[in-house]
Amino acid sequence: MHSPPVDAPPSPPDHRITVRAAGVLAVCSVLLLTLVAVRWHPLMSLDGDIADTTHRWAVDEPELTHAFRILTDWVWDPWTMRLLCAVVVVWLVWRRSAWWTAGWLAVMSALGTAVQQVLKAAVDRPRPVWPDPVDSAHFAAYPSGHAMTATVVLGLLLWLLHHHGAGRALWRTTVTLSVVSVLGVGLTRIWLGVHWASDVVGGWLLGALLVAVAVLVHGRRPA
Repeated sequence: MHSPPVDAPPSPPDHRITVRAAGVLAVCSVLLLTLVAVRWHPLMSLDGDIADTTHRWAVDEPELTHAFRILTDWVWDPWTMRLLCAVVVVWLVWRRSAWWTAGWLAVMSALGTAVQQVLKAAVDRPRPVWPDPVDSAHFAAYPSGHAMTATVVLGLLLWLLHHHGAGRALWRTTVTLSVVSVLGVGLTRIWLGVHWASDVVGGWLLGALLVAVAVLVHGRRPA
């Protein structure tokens, strides 16, 4: 039997669920962005308490901190995620019947990078500053580029696997690795003292919102 083209949908998606999810994610993203932009005191205080606690742990556990630096700088780095996305795009182009999906994946991934950079410049939130830092990072803090990029790339790839009927073993393995990566990269950024907790949550929310929007866009692809 011949496998169906990658662009061939196995069944009509439930757009109502996706639209509702996008709406909820949009409201949460805008709310958190507003609270961060106006420096809402309760949120700033909570961020500070979490940062102080995790930084103390990071200083006290140098071996674990070193392992987290390797994970966040190499395994879960945004460029690693973009390279993974590029490999999938090339494979889709090689399939020939999946050019539209390849372009969709490339554009949505690039859009995620553009959105995070624009928001970083607009919000211009300072990163945590420590007398004894365990890691360093540049540019503004909100949202976390690591958290948002991992959410966008892995979310889009997961949706493609689900949409085209990936086998149970492949699906479960990919879901597990993706969840560990998305949660792990966010937590390591907080642990290493280069992001506030709300930066990471904002990256997760915005990344999930972009994935939901991308799913809606893919559903309107030309025949």
